[in-house]
Amino acid sequence: MHLEVNLHRVYFPGQCVRGGTEWAMAFLGSAVRRVVSRVRPPLSPLSRTTAWSYSSEPTKEKNVPYDKTLKQEDGASFGPTKPLPRSADVVVIGGGSLGCQTVYHLAKMGMTNLVLLERDRLTAGTTWHTAGLLWQLRPSDVEVELLAHTRNVISKDLEEETGLHTGWIQNGGLFIASNKQRLDEYKRLMSLGKVYGIESHVLSPAETKDLYPLMNVDDLYGTLYVPKDGTMDPAGTCTTLTRAATARGATVIENCPVTGIKVQTDDFGMKRVKAVETPHGTIETPCVVNCAGVWATKLGEMAGVKVPLIAMHHAYVVTERIEGIQNMPNVRDHDASVYLRLQGDALSVGGYEHNPIFWDEVSDKFAFSLFDLDWDVFMQHIEGAINRVPVLEQTGIKSTVCGPESFTADHKPLMGEAPEVRGFYLGCGFNSAGMMLGGGCGRELAHWIIHGRPEKDMYGYDIRRFHNSLTDNTRWIRERSHESYAKNYSVVFPFDEPLASRNMRKDPFHQVLTEQGCVFQERHGWERPGWFNKDGPAPVKDYDYYGAYDIKKNVNYKYNVLLGKEYTFDFPPHHDVIKNECLTCRHGVAVFDMSYFGKFYLSGPDAKKAADWLFTADVNKKPGSTVYTCMLNKKGGAEADLTVSRLEPGAANLPLAPQSSGDAYYLAIGGGVAEHNWNHIRTVLQDQGFHCQLTDHSEDMGMISIQGPKSREVLQEVLDTDLNNEAFPFSTHKVVNAAGHQVRAMRLSFVGELGWELHIPKDSCLPVYHAVMAAGAKHGIINSGYRAIDSLSIEKGYRHWHADLRPDDTPLESGLGFTCKLKSSIPFQGRDRLEKQKEEGLRRRIVCFTIDEKVPMFGLEAVFRNGTPVGHLRRSEYGFFIDKTIGYGYIRNPAGGVVSADFIKSGKFTLERMGVTYEAKAHLKSPFDPENKRIKGIYA
Repeated sequence: MHLEVNLHRVYFPGQCVRGGTEWAMAFLGSAVRRVVSRVRPPLSPLSRTTAWSYSSEPTKEKNVPYDKTLKQEDGASFGPTKPLPRSADVVVIGGGSLGCQTVYHLAKMGMTNLVLLERDRLTAGTTWHTAGLLWQLRPSDVEVELLAHTRNVISKDLEEETGLHTGWIQNGGLFIASNKQRLDEYKRLMSLGKVYGIESHVLSPAETKDLYPLMNVDDLYGTLYVPKDGTMDPAGTCTTLTRAATARGATVIENCPVTGIKVQTDDFGMKRVKAVETPHGTIETPCVVNCAGVWATKLGEMAGVKVPLIAMHHAYVVTERIEGIQNMPNVRDHDASVYLRLQGDALSVGGYEHNPIFWDEVSDKFAFSLFDLDWDVFMQHIEGAINRVPVLEQTGIKSTVCGPESFTADHKPLMGEAPEVRGFYLGCGFNSAGMMLGGGCGRELAHWIIHGRPEKDMYGYDIRRFHNSLTDNTRWIRERSHESYAKNYSVVFPFDEPLASRNMRKDPFHQVLTEQGCVFQERHGWERPGWFNKDGPAPVKDYDYYGAYDIKKNVNYKYNVLLGKEYTFDFPPHHDVIKNECLTCRHGVAVFDMSYFGKFYLSGPDAKKAADWLFTADVNKKPGSTVYTCMLNKKGGAEADLTVSRLEPGAANLPLAPQSSGDAYYLAIGGGVAEHNWNHIRTVLQDQGFHCQLTDHSEDMGMISIQGPKSREVLQEVLDTDLNNEAFPFSTHKVVNAAGHQVRAMRLSFVGELGWELHIPKDSCLPVYHAVMAAGAKHGIINSGYRAIDSLSIEKGYRHWHADLRPDDTPLESGLGFTCKLKSSIPFQGRDRLEKQKEEGLRRRIVCFTIDEKVPMFGLEAVFRNGTPVGHLRRSEYGFFIDKTIGYGYIRNPAGGVVSADFIKSGKFTLERMGVTYEAKAHLKSPFDPENKRIKGIYA
């Protein structure tokens, strides 16, 4: 069986194929270099320019560093290990970490008619050769919680349930910092860890040497030590998980490949899972969970589901015995892009390289198999490992482990119900972190299946975070996955942007804004304005793979240079540029391109019923009204915040208005979450049986927002309608002429100023924009971007969905109770939960904090009340008008009681940033314009 790797076929024509196995016993350091020099002229290991060819034939008998794997001794398969049931409530496909964790958690939540199908043996795909590391701290509060659950399951719960040891070893973790920025990142993690009770310590180089005597600390800036990190054993973990699941009634069937998934279309035209087909019979089921890892894309194709992941070779080597290494912590040297995992009395050495090998022709026959190691690709990790632990220079290699792993566009898993088929769930694309995230994600996936949504905010992993135009775009998947892999160990800076697969979705203003120095951000495939550079255009270029695969690197790349200057935990060097954009909006007038917003119409016979049920606010005001509202899930959590405009019935005037003889609504939604919102609305319409049309006109219209005290003067010259308060009140809309073009004008603000949004048909965008800029010239109008919106909106106290407002936050907790029609008798989704919460009192609520010292904060900073951790900041920005750092975070009462206004007023609050605490003032209302005078056009 020849498994050709397409990437080398494309980029390295004419190279011979040669295995790397003759190096397996070489010394990690000098011996490897000696072997290389025998076969060709010597080159620095880190600067070779030609490709060292390798064998992509799977080798069946490589030695992984585990005492036990679950492979049959003779490698034979004799058909299914158990008879197939005729039906099941859920069929989980794939017996790796995620499949086993999901079936375990489903069983633990009470589901018994439950089947796990594995085509070979448990762990046969990628789980069996995993390094099995678990680090507790990540730059995400949700991931910290997911990791904590995995750790509890592996280290405690399973052993208590089954009496079996999973193979958990708690030897601690050590993060290496060789520069100040890296140590700053670790200090951010340490501060967040305090909120969750995770013990961690910043160590000096000398303290690090005491802890790990074999380590070279001469080039260290410091380290972060987490004593309760550890390692997991794949076979022990998966065996114990399935034992516990079968004891609760689940059925685990090995040697049973899936050959098809039956899908049927329901009365609403929606596809739903019907059955799973195998060579040994069919299982009727309404729910399939795709935990097939590298093979998940093929499984998705069986049901017509797009699964945007890609397979790559991912490798580590295991050394011979090292004297004195026993009981040492695992090490992550991010700057060298290498990890060192304790393996008894040896080390596993691996990492993430800039030129990973793609596995394009994924084989179904690949079970308990590995590739030969490509030393040219892997050698970049060797130097870093030897530098960190010099004894490795004289240590032999016991085995090489190079197997396939699945990677995704943003290095985060793919989870949740697929948009294309109801009942088809994803639990795949774990970027070699499937063991580590498996417990937390298995529990959330089980909750998703049983209750219709996860308990935690899983939007960052939800397949609906990607726009449907991207999920089968080969270029986007390949480029973005490569960049995410290559940058996996990079410092996570607050304002980073991808360089791969840019310019996928561009609005009509893109070129003219580029010429004016726009520095774009990428969201949902769209290019949206971030900020405006004073030194001319900085266009985004085609991706150069960071110079890998003999691709010529982009030179004189201004956008990349500007992005590099953003790589700081301090104020960025163009802090003053964003300040100018903000203050020009506050004192004069600014124009914001918000064209990437989702723009949907809801119409049809049941449109009013649907609107009443979907939206927390009463949107059935008279036509011409615009209402800010939330949409909730069944638990009362906010799935979205948006504006809903009631339309006049009438003939179609697309894209400005749909055909409607009755109720119709125009929905404007933040573009980064438009796909998520689209699917949420569609799912609710199906579940409730509403007869409605939901149509998407996001690509057909642009949108500019003109904001500031001079906005009325500017727009009065452009629009053919009276803009005074009586004729055009706040929160209303109308179709008007702008410079001879029809537009929908809305008097709204997302920055807390007098202002209007213009929703403009695509072909009219540029003439209207030029008319606005010409009229605004004498008033000093400027272009402004989303970095300014972030600052202006937090200053006003407006919420950003998925930062201040998430699916596990209710409107009452987030200070948006005013959007809920609780005084009416109109039912809406989640209303019962809000009424119960209102009656019982809030156990957590959002609070605004300001600090007087001029230091930047970005979110994740710990919040202390009277010295006790009570939460962390979700979002933080600098407020230029009030000239303070502002942060918003949810706080709890450590005693478990209600978080009342008195509880907030009576506490002394501090914020911890990178281990340093700052006194903070808590506010129950926004410190900027708390009476909302400015949006009404009232300026003192």
